[in-house]
Amino acid sequence: TPRITDAEWKVMSVLWDSNPRTSLEIVEALKQHPKTVKTYIARLVKKGAIRAERSGRAHLYSPLISQRQCQKNESENFLQKVFAGAFQPMLAQMVDDKRLTNKEIDELRKLLETRRTK
Repeated sequence: TPRITDAEWKVMSVLWDSNPRTSLEIVEALKQHPKTVKTYIARLVKKGAIRAERSGRAHLYSPLISQRQCQKNESENFLQKVFAGAFQPMLAQMVDDKRLTNKEIDELRKLLETRRTK
């Protein structure tokens, strides 16, 4: 999975939401300068994250990688970079820093119990 920058992630989010889309549709969704958005699109095509298909005079863009794939890659990179790959300290930090509702705590507990049985 290619490394996606924060700016490119916004383009990917638009395409994950609905695709295929033209560059104009992506520009309108992001409300950014067309030249800037087209630069992001070109980078994503070069990285193999999206594909461009000719449709008349326009190009239609679609993601080649799923949002789940990118989320997994980003979370693994974050875990490695910030916590040297150690999951427990990361989870502890996030739980300590965020005020969790009782419902969120129950959902987290269920998730952990499910993982224990696997």
